[in-house]
Amino acid sequence: MEYLKSLNEPQHEGVINTEGPTIIIAGAGSGKTRVLTYRIAYLMDNKQVDPFNILALTFTNKAAREMRDRIESVVGNEARNLWMGTFHSVFARILRSEADRLGYPSNFTIYDTDDSKSLIKTIVKELNLDDKIYKANVVYNRISGAKNRLVSWKTYLSNPVFRADDESNMRPELGKIYKIYCERCFKAGAMDFDDLLFQTNVLFKEHLDVLNKYQQRFHYVMVDEFQDTNVSQYLITKKLSAVRQNICVVGDDAQSIYAFRGADIQHILNFEK
Repeated sequence: MEYLKSLNEPQHEGVINTEGPTIIIAGAGSGKTRVLTYRIAYLMDNKQVDPFNILALTFTNKAAREMRDRIESVVGNEARNLWMGTFHSVFARILRSEADRLGYPSNFTIYDTDDSKSLIKTIVKELNLDDKIYKANVVYNRISGAKNRLVSWKTYLSNPVFRADDESNMRPELGKIYKIYCERCFKAGAMDFDDLLFQTNVLFKEHLDVLNKYQQRFHYVMVDEFQDTNVSQYLITKKLSAVRQNICVVGDDAQSIYAFRGADIQHILNFEK
């Protein structure tokens, strides 16, 4: 337990209070991630929690690697069995296991931004639309924004507010492009980056047995940089921790950098509710 001695009083408290919902708010450079790291080590080392039952979510692969290395230095190779990584990498792993429930192959392709934009350009051309108005970048961002707010193409097409917004921006066919885009991806056995979260939400909503399986698996859920979560990420973590309620979120309410991706600072501000 040597590592605990390097912590100050508030950090120590954040590490050893492992049960129930916990929020750790602190500024940049105050050792937030260190607290999360040692908290995981403490669960494994002191409470004998199986690493398979711990889920730790980060925003970058670099942060996940650093955390895993640090935990490994305390508890050894067992740290490799943690469910730890970025939201997208962890949920891609779950989706590959459960893909058949959603009608996808388990080896589905993951489209990067260039793949997505290329497909959008093809659809715009097929529909004989002006590619200066329906720029791939603009259309892609609109679709991405919808998915991150969990708005499916069906909801998008039937929503008069979206329709009016698109018409006022001289892009009345945006909903149609969104629909064809999703159908093409599905037909090709492909998900785009945003689908990794969107489809996880669909999976947990429509297949409660699958949700239950992962709720039972993850006894402890931890989220780094919680201020950067969007609606989609927030709902997944909320659902996964609903049964045991052992969720610990770490963040800085003055430092949200992903607003352009739909990050909502309210998630951290309303956590106690």
